[in-house]
Amino acid sequence: MYYLKTSASFDSAHFLSGYDGKCANIHGHRWVVEVRIKGESLQQSGVQRGMLVDFGDLKREVRRLADSLDHSLIYEKNSLRPSTVVALREENFNLIEVDFRPTAENFARDFYIKLSSSGFEIADVTVYETPDNCAVYEEAEK
Repeated sequence: MYYLKTSASFDSAHFLSGYDGKCANIHGHRWVVEVRIKGESLQQSGVQRGMLVDFGDLKREVRRLADSLDHSLIYEKNSLRPSTVVALREENFNLIEVDFRPTAENFARDFYIKLSSSGFEIADVTVYETPDNCAVYEEAEK
């Protein structure tokens, strides 16, 4: 089995609605996303001969996803009052509403799903919310 790994980072704020602790308040992270893809064989011909995939293609897609979240407030759907969302948008803040609680665990799964749908065979995705704390998501063996 061959594995390739790349990473990208983004800066954003979030909060954990309904959480009993400091993370219930808006706070920011430098999120680091590590993506590992896998494959049993290398390409046998063409410009990508001897490669699992072109690193540039993988890096570009991971970077695109990370950039889409950069410098934003990421919040769970229905966790802010509609009037708060309106007020923040009127101030031109970059808001991203997601259908999940914005935890490292859920970001890892979200990146996994999005990258899988882009055609990559994902081994796992690791999301660091601090240099010492991360979550890893991989699909269960079938």
